[in-house]
Amino acid sequence: MQAFTTSPNPTVRIQKFLDLVDRVTEKQGLNVTQIVDIQKLRSLPIGTFGRTWADFLDENNLTPFTTGPRRKQLHDGVHVLTEYSTDYLGEAEVQAFLLGAKFRLVNLLLGLGLLRMMSRQMQDRQQLDWERLWQAYQRGSKSHFDPDTWQPELLWHLPLKDVQAIFAIY
Repeated sequence: MQAFTTSPNPTVRIQKFLDLVDRVTEKQGLNVTQIVDIQKLRSLPIGTFGRTWADFLDENNLTPFTTGPRRKQLHDGVHVLTEYSTDYLGEAEVQAFLLGAKFRLVNLLLGLGLLRMMSRQMQDRQQLDWERLWQAYQRGSKSHFDPDTWQPELLWHLPLKDVQAIFAIY
């Protein structure tokens, strides 16, 4: 864990953290086979949840998480559902939303780690928006979203707005 906290590049630190998640969850028997097939999602009609997921990945120059536990592999889908960005504040909003939806210590720790990285990276460029994080938490607590049981693979063919309505994500 020391290498994760001392690496100067946030991307390197994040990748090391994700690799650690994979190793820990592998030992716990929580890793699953690949869930997100980007080619399949790209073949869906525009406006569907799955196609929007693929477009989100493409627009942000990201590849889907294909290893590790289910929750990790579905992380980008939470961005799509909530429409939070992939910058530090958007990542913190996702964690706040998840914390509101279902309190888990891991989300609290991830959120605090992101806040720490954000404060180092942001300095004078922008202020941390606590109001947005609180709104994300409230949004999660009012939703019907359970990050441990949702099955996006059954919803990819539906319009994004319908999927957001299913989970009361407004």
